[in-house]
Amino acid sequence: MTVLVTGGAGYIGSHMVWALLDAGEQVVVLDNLSTGNDWAVAAQAELVIGDIGDEALLDNLMGSKNIDSIIHFAGSIIVPESVSDPLKYYLNNTVKSRALIAAAVRNNVKNFIFSSTAAVYGDPETVPVDETARLAPMSPYGTSKLMTELMLADTAKAHDFRYTALRYFNVAGADPVGRTGSSTKDATLLIKVACEVVVGKRPHLSVFGTDYDTPDGTGVRDYIHVTDLVDAHCLALGYLRAGNDSLVVNCGYGHGFSVLDVIEAVKRVSKTEIEVQYAPRRPGDSPKVVAKADAVRAVLNWQPQYDDLDVIVAHGLNWERHLISRNRS
Repeated sequence: MTVLVTGGAGYIGSHMVWALLDAGEQVVVLDNLSTGNDWAVAAQAELVIGDIGDEALLDNLMGSKNIDSIIHFAGSIIVPESVSDPLKYYLNNTVKSRALIAAAVRNNVKNFIFSSTAAVYGDPETVPVDETARLAPMSPYGTSKLMTELMLADTAKAHDFRYTALRYFNVAGADPVGRTGSSTKDATLLIKVACEVVVGKRPHLSVFGTDYDTPDGTGVRDYIHVTDLVDAHCLALGYLRAGNDSLVVNCGYGHGFSVLDVIEAVKRVSKTEIEVQYAPRRPGDSPKVVAKADAVRAVLNWQPQYDDLDVIVAHGLNWERHLISRNRS
């Protein structure tokens, strides 16, 4: 059987492809390369350049490639951009996900893993936040992902179809052996941006908001290594293939670091000072979001291996240095 990975040329998707290949899976990647890179896709996988909203293409792929499972990463992910351009997010993250889900049902693909987000919680009333918390997104990005979760739940009730929605917290780091990492141009992820400052790709790091109700006034997030996150997807795939019920779980470590904590970690690991500029809060950002991640450990037997901020930073920094070497060659 074959796994279809949408957005498999992107940051998390390219790690997922390597993990699946390492496990002996057959993999087809569908990506329109709007933000991903064809060179980031492992050579052993089949890359199809196309859009997840193209229903004829989806039917052709699912009908001809013996696909039994879909892992869905494709979409738009920048919170402030979603506030200024909400319709882009409802198209890319909701409308096109609906097309993908519909194609799965038509073609009898029963297993679906969805890249959801902690943004569905908005500004949670209790931290750490668990999966039963009130869902109150603060941005169209979060709402667009929540709408897809709702579509999946309703589809699972109506059809022979099971899904796992993994609510990511802040993903960072890179493949420990250096095969792939975050290669998105103009990325907004904090650790990625800070590492770009270290290697000279950016002149400074902007800190958005210093007046939050947190210990040092900056936003607090739960940073999860991309390899641990991808491992949760592999476990979810086995869980669904075994015929288990649909599942929604958080993916985080259960503890948070502030923006200033992360900056100190980057300086510590790189042994480099970086210029920091302070700016107002961005629309849609929550003050503090940390996962309660008991469910993913209990149900999927997830055992993270890289729960160390300095390790996460070191792997991300190694990847930035690799990209510089790659671009020079």
